[in-house]
Amino acid sequence: MRIETYYSHLGKSPTVGALLLDRLRRMHIEPLLLALLLLVMAAGVVILYSASGGSDSLILRQAIRLAVAILAMIMVAQIRLRHLMAAAPAIYVIGLILLLLVLVVGDSGGGATRWLNLGFIRFQPAEIMKLGVPLMLAWLLSSERATPDMTKVVASLLLVLAPLALIFLQPDLGTAVLIGASGAFVLFFSGLKWRYIFGAAAAMAGALPLLWARMHSYQQQRVLTFLNPEADPLGSGYHIIQSKIAIGSGGLFGKGWLQGTQSQLDFLPERSTDFIFSVACEEFGLLGVLPLIALYLAIVLRGLYIAARCDDHFGRMLAAALSLTFFVYTAVNIGMVSGLMPVVGVPLPLISYGGTSMVTLLISFGMIMSIHTHKTQPLYGANL
Repeated sequence: MRIETYYSHLGKSPTVGALLLDRLRRMHIEPLLLALLLLVMAAGVVILYSASGGSDSLILRQAIRLAVAILAMIMVAQIRLRHLMAAAPAIYVIGLILLLLVLVVGDSGGGATRWLNLGFIRFQPAEIMKLGVPLMLAWLLSSERATPDMTKVVASLLLVLAPLALIFLQPDLGTAVLIGASGAFVLFFSGLKWRYIFGAAAAMAGALPLLWARMHSYQQQRVLTFLNPEADPLGSGYHIIQSKIAIGSGGLFGKGWLQGTQSQLDFLPERSTDFIFSVACEEFGLLGVLPLIALYLAIVLRGLYIAARCDDHFGRMLAAALSLTFFVYTAVNIGMVSGLMPVVGVPLPLISYGGTSMVTLLISFGMIMSIHTHKTQPLYGANL
């Protein structure tokens, strides 16, 4: 039923807001989720402008990347759930092949080999697996209405471990954590028995010494720095010490936009990327960043609400896993810049300067929107 017909039955004319909501729904865009994402991105532009020292060129590049990412989200939202499901194995296999290519012909930078350079674009194939892993596991487990059998659980673990091993070799511990979390969330929402979950947790704890032995020296140093950053205040502990100084100096109300001393005087490293949350805390204070954190939580809760309302097992697992992975993304960044977690190089989603991760994140929300909007819709005004 068209919205004009619906309102004519009521003897009313549709409002501008109603027409806009109708247009968004016809484009398979979930209005509330879109509004929350746009608010975070708008806040990000404001914070990034200060973090970059008022660089107009950097803001322009970020705006272009945001536009590309939003366009990608809208395009993915048009894809029906059954097509997403059908494409899952291909996306996973392509991502795995590209990760193998990184080991052979990858582009290096900053002591790591994580990129493929095609001449006209340079990107991280590991970003594809942030989508490929949850898609593949949801595809594999979607036929299981009850608890998945051990065969599929083992197959799922192997599907997660294969890209994790390749990403760990790059090395990129932050991305490996996010991809591992996305796979774990799909398994959890598939109805995995608690004894398997506790068993996996015990196995992971037992494997920590082996993981430590396989870590690069700088990764080990990050863990040691997390435990005692003051041991080397001018070396490995410098980043986190300066970050905590910036966060603490902001107090309740902050120093004001563009007035942060740690950021504006170049004491705070990586202030436009990994440590941009410290800039926000210094300039806007605790009361200024709480609304931003609330927006992040609202996005996660909206995604989980969409997952709970989905009748399809594949869509429910995928939406829930993508939503909670976004939560982990945010929590890891805030935790590491606050000294609560080791620094693993995870940017603040939708705010830190960058392109590939921004596109990947919004594509994931395009999938969530597709899951929500391609199901049977209730009458206008009833669809939350």
